[in-house]
Amino acid sequence: MLSKLEAFILGMIQGLTEFLPISSTGHLYLGRNLFGLQEAGLLLDTMLHIGTLLAVFVYYKEEFIKIIRNPFSKLTFLLIVGTIPAVVIGLVTKDYIEEVSKTGITIGWEFLLTGLFLWMADTAKNGYKKMDDISYKDAFIIGTFQAAAILPAISRSGMTIVAALWRKLDRETAAYFSFLLSTPAIAGAIVLQTKDLLSDGGEQISLSALLVAILSSAFFGYVAVKWMIGFLKNHSLKPFACYVWALGILILFFQFTGKF
Repeated sequence: MLSKLEAFILGMIQGLTEFLPISSTGHLYLGRNLFGLQEAGLLLDTMLHIGTLLAVFVYYKEEFIKIIRNPFSKLTFLLIVGTIPAVVIGLVTKDYIEEVSKTGITIGWEFLLTGLFLWMADTAKNGYKKMDDISYKDAFIIGTFQAAAILPAISRSGMTIVAALWRKLDRETAAYFSFLLSTPAIAGAIVLQTKDLLSDGGEQISLSALLVAILSSAFFGYVAVKWMIGFLKNHSLKPFACYVWALGILILFFQFTGKF
C-alpha cells in the first residue's frame, strides 16, 4: 500500500522532473524501484500527470483563457501542429514502449542520450524568436523532438528546449513554448491511462495518498516551470547534461553487475 510519504516523494519527483530536462518517466521508474512499487502503476501515474497538468494550467492561465476565447488562434494551431508527431509515433510504437518502460532495460542509455542533446544545445547561437515569431515549421520540428521522449528516460522538456534553441527561439521563449506544448501531451497521456485504468479495474491506493500525490506533483511542477524559465535566460543546460550522464552511467553499472 502506497504511504502518504511515498506519494509525496513520487509527486515531488514527477513535478520537478517533468519540467527540468532530466526525464520524469526515468526518475519515476527509479523512485518506484526504491520504494519497491514497480507495480503501483497506472492509477498513480494518472494522478501524478493530473498534478503536473494542473501546474501548467495555473502557470499558463492567461494563455488558456485566450485560447478559450479565440480557439482558432495561431497559438492553438501551433500546439496542434506540435502535437501531431507525438500522436503518430505514440500510436505506432505503443506496445513496444510499454514493454520497454516496464523493464527499464534501456533507461541508462536513454539518460546518456538526453545528456548528449542537452550538451549540444549550448552550441546553438543565441536565438531571437519570440512567441509571435514561432512558425508552424518550428512547432512541427519541436514536436518531432518531443515525440522522441516517448522513450522512458528521454526528457520531453529537454528535447523540446533543445529543438527550440536550434530553431532560433531565444532561451526564455524556448522554455516557455516547451512547457506550453507539454499540455496536449500530458492531457493525452491522462486520457490513455484512464482508458486502460477503467479496463483494468484500478488499483488499491488510498484516496488520501492519491490526493497527496496530486498536490505534491502540482506544487513542485509549478515551481519547476517558473524556475526553469528564469534559469534558462542566462544559464547553460550543461549541468543537467552532466547530471543525467552520471545517472546513466550509474544505472548501466548496476545493470551490468546484476544489482538493478
